[in-house]
This record gives sequence, C-alpha cells and structure tokens, in this order.
Amino acid sequence: MEPLAPHEKVYVDSEFAEDENHGQIGCEECHGGNPSDPNWKTAHKDVVRDPSYPDPTESCGQCHDEIAETAKTSLHMTLAPYKKMIDMRANPDESVHAKVDAARETHCNSCHSSCGQCHVSRPDSVDGGLLAAHLFQKRPPVHTVCTACHGSRIDKEYFGKNAGIPPDIHKEKYFRCDKCHTGKEMHEDGKDYANRYEVENAPKCVACHEDIYKDTSENVKQHTDHKDKLSCQVCHSMPYKNCYACHVGKDDQGLAYYKTKGSMLNFKIGLNPLQSEKRPEKYVTVRHVPVDQNTFSFYVENGLSRFDVLPTWKLATPHNIRRQTPQNKTCNSCHGNADLFLGEKDVKAEYMKANKKVIVPSELIPQKVKD
Repeated sequence: MEPLAPHEKVYVDSEFAEDENHGQIGCEECHGGNPSDPNWKTAHKDVVRDPSYPDPTESCGQCHDEIAETAKTSLHMTLAPYKKMIDMRANPDESVHAKVDAARETHCNSCHSSCGQCHVSRPDSVDGGLLAAHLFQKRPPVHTVCTACHGSRIDKEYFGKNAGIPPDIHKEKYFRCDKCHTGKEMHEDGKDYANRYEVENAPKCVACHEDIYKDTSENVKQHTDHKDKLSCQVCHSMPYKNCYACHVGKDDQGLAYYKTKGSMLNFKIGLNPLQSEKRPEKYVTVRHVPVDQNTFSFYVENGLSRFDVLPTWKLATPHNIRRQTPQNKTCNSCHGNADLFLGEKDVKAEYMKANKKVIVPSELIPQKVKD
C-alpha cells in the first residue's frame, strides 16, 4: 500500500463542514482542546487523536449509541483472543506472567482497530492518515482499511497475489469484504468471545449456498456425503501462507521489532481443534501460526512454560476459494493422499506435543475409493 504524504495524513477538506451528519459537530466535541484559545499550542492541549479508542461511547456513541456500546468490546477493538491464548500458554508465576503480558502489550496489541480507524483514517498499524480529508466513510475502503491490516495473508490470498495461485472466486465476482463480513459482525454483539470463530453472526458459506444439499443441486451427493465431516475449505481452498517462529524484542534505540523464521505456501488438512456443535467437522484446513516457545524470551525466560496447551497448527478459513481445486478434482485426489493431511512429518519436533490433537494419524486418513 502506497504511503501517504505528510500533508495528506492531516489535511481536512472544507467539504467536511458540509457533511450533514458530522460537519455540524465542533472538532472539540470529539477531539477535545480549546477552540477559543488564540495560541495554537495551548489550544491543542489534551487533544485526543482517536476519540473512538478504546471506548467510543463518549464520541461515536453520542449518535450511534447501540453500535458504540458493542463495538467497544469487538475483537477488532480489544484483540481479546490474543491475550486469552497467550495467557493459556504463559508461565503461571505472577512475576513472569506480568513480563509476558507487558511484552504482549508492546508487540501484539499494535494491530487493534477502532471506529475512527475504519471509517475516518487508515489504521495506526500502517502509520494512520486520513482516508478522505476527514470525510467519514460508511463502507471502509478495502485496500486502505481491511487489507491494510489483513494484508500478508488475506490480501494475497483473496486477490491472487501468491505466485501460481488464482484469486478467490468471490473476488472474481467483485465481492467486497463487507459482502460476507457485515457491519453487524464487525460491530459484534458485546459478548466475550474466545476467538473469531465463536462470533455468532460470522459469515457462513451455506447462507448463500443454501441449495447445495437439495436434490436439484449439481453436486448434491458430494455435499451430503461430506456434510459435517469436513469444512468447506478442505475441498475448496488453495495453498495459503504458513508462518513460523516469531521472536520479539527491542533494538538499541528502544524500538520494538519482530522477526520470524520464514514462511511457506502450503495446504494441510488436520483434525478440528475447535470441534463443537457449531463446528462439528472432523477435518478442517489448518494454518501454522508463528508463536514459539521463545517468542518472549527477550523479556523473560520460560515465559510460555505452558506452550503445549494449544496447537501451533490452528483452524483456518483461507480466502482463496475455488470451485475446482487439486484436492477435489477426483475422489482419490484427496482420499488416500497422505500428503494433504497434517502428519508428524509436517510438524517440527519442538511443536509435536502441542499439535498432537490436530495431527491426522495414518489410520484416520480416508482410504482410496474404487473407481
């Protein structure tokens, strides 16, 4: 994404004053400051750059009270699953855990978003800057907001930027992100979810493809035979990025940094680590995430002493859907094809214990079928 020039980040167009919804609100009503002070330095004292973070109820909530009340607990705003998962892995010793938590605050919370960072400016994690001279955007722009944060995986998958892999079929049908990820999902419902897959109004494939189990459907047998046994992505995803071993720290200038031990494009089917009534499938696509036993070693030794309680290969829903894929070309493109399934050969020794529940034993790989 092309960076903004310094003046573009802060320039407020006079057209903003004519905005029938927001133009009549004084700057100080949201941002604070003293507009009657002739000294610009003191007039800007205590000005709030993003009044919608971390609690938008006082700013956005003046008019959008119902949305702001739930948005303040949305996963985009709180990044709550990061803390919950790191807490599960963290050393139970309070002094050690506190250092892990401080490291998490420094490195893992930088990608939060807010009402303003979707509808007014670019997210802080990509250096911010007004989207359109402070004019509010009801539908956040995909390339400067959505994929500004979700770029390394979703952007490249959805738009076909990974070499040799076509774009998502929905992109070819000109779907924007909000075609599936609606405002209701983004603003959520105020509930405390453990992960994004628990969000009750998250998109479901069958919401649009409701006819796939009907007798009139072209592939009704394939869909009914596999219903609740494997996720849609197992048949319809293409290879996606998997990242390894993220280590964080600070340089000699005190600036926070991170580095990983590389990434690769791959496709793996594993046992469902989040199997439930809502997600009954036994087999799902899994993606490797870059957490490591030594992720926080710069700050504290043995910080993630309970590392093995969660897998490093996690449930994935890649954004690179195709109707026909290498694994669904024929029945035996998948059945009996051990290379597609996450096996011990695919898991590094130091991660073996953590992933024992998602590794597919040879006896659970579906057998070849007769032609």
